[in-house]
Amino acid sequence: MKVDEVIKKVNNDLNPVKEKEIKRTPSFEHYYTENPTSELTVKELVLILKNGHKYLFKAPSGVYGKKRIDRASILLIEKVELTNEKVLDMGCGYGVIGISLKREFPDIDLYMSDVNNRAVDFSKINAKNNNVNAVIKQGNLFKPWEDDYFDVIVSNPPIVAGKEVLHELIEESYHHLNENGKIYLVAYHNKGGKALESYMEQIFGNVKELEKSGGFRVYLSIKRG
Repeated sequence: MKVDEVIKKVNNDLNPVKEKEIKRTPSFEHYYTENPTSELTVKELVLILKNGHKYLFKAPSGVYGKKRIDRASILLIEKVELTNEKVLDMGCGYGVIGISLKREFPDIDLYMSDVNNRAVDFSKINAKNNNVNAVIKQGNLFKPWEDDYFDVIVSNPPIVAGKEVLHELIEESYHHLNENGKIYLVAYHNKGGKALESYMEQIFGNVKELEKSGGFRVYLSIKRG
């Protein structure tokens, strides 16, 4: 489905209940909401990596990073090293991390998921526009991947989702990684990242800070045999 068709369909679906939703929906809606109720608008964003490679993305309202591609995601993309692994981008948003990694490392097998239906729609659009093949599913955490195992998991997790969700992400990542598999997480160190790092150490028995910039950290844990 083309971008214009997606916008028209979503806004038409929202229109009959628009007044009711305005009355009962809070002014702030989390970007990890399954079905955003905000009117759909789209902005085109450009990602330029340090190596000069440039990628274009359609960024919809109701999904994290609507105004700009966030620094944390860019830091993660720049730091991950891959070859031909099976890679999962967990909580993919509109696809910046996974799609960029697939373009930088074309031999990987890419899988992406998000609880937000709008994010999934635009991940598919952006994958097609960037000539990327990926398996993209909708669902909360590992529900779409119950029988799947990966070599690498990458995520810029929603810290505001709370400790329970973040702990489940780390615990389930351990169970869904192959032996010697890696998980890369990025977070603002003094706003939840430090606790994230500590729990990665607890579950995996190891954690390493790969990079730090502007308060953000990229954390790596490895599933040892």
